[in-house]
Amino acid sequence: MTLPGAPPLRVRPASLPTEPGNSPSSAAYPANHGFNRADSPRSQFDRCGDPAQYCRPMATPDFIRTIRADAGRQLLWLPGVSAAVFDDEGRLLLGRRADSGSWAIIGGMPEPGEQPAACAVREVFEETAVHCVAERLVLVRATPPHTYPNGDICQFMDITIRCRATGGTARVNDDESLEVGWFEVSALPDLPAHDLLRIEQALGDGPAWFEPAP
Repeated sequence: MTLPGAPPLRVRPASLPTEPGNSPSSAAYPANHGFNRADSPRSQFDRCGDPAQYCRPMATPDFIRTIRADAGRQLLWLPGVSAAVFDDEGRLLLGRRADSGSWAIIGGMPEPGEQPAACAVREVFEETAVHCVAERLVLVRATPPHTYPNGDICQFMDITIRCRATGGTARVNDDESLEVGWFEVSALPDLPAHDLLRIEQALGDGPAWFEPAP
């Protein structure tokens, strides 16, 4: 399935060892790695006026449904975790969402009491069948409030973690994605500005990005 007006995308799933092996550390991936920064993702991010740019569609956990039964559609402040997953060749793992048709990095909401790193590893496997380890924190930011089509209003504390693939073969592993696959960072499909910022930060080796206090 190809989005209207978009060229066909070649998704290149890669087989990885089923057991963890000697994989390069995060420092093995150079910061540029062919990533086009002619228009800085940070600048794009600052210009985004639509809160939908920040909020990927995601499955609603049962505990949120329980809260909604009492809270109705009012604003909920929720945690969100995104995983920028790279393989040994420096390729990035992406999924094309079943609900929006758009490509995005992998992510979701932690279960009550679940640590962000554990959530990232779990979400990656549940959505793509790829095993990974969490390496480091790359971005923390509160998203603007967003109203979903059903009227629910959410605002997320977004935590992005860089992960390294250790095993498995990328494939659609649940009903949240139409396709999944590995992409060279120099040839990514169209992505929202917030995902580009996440990727830019994950490719570098600096401290985690956050929005400065006013």
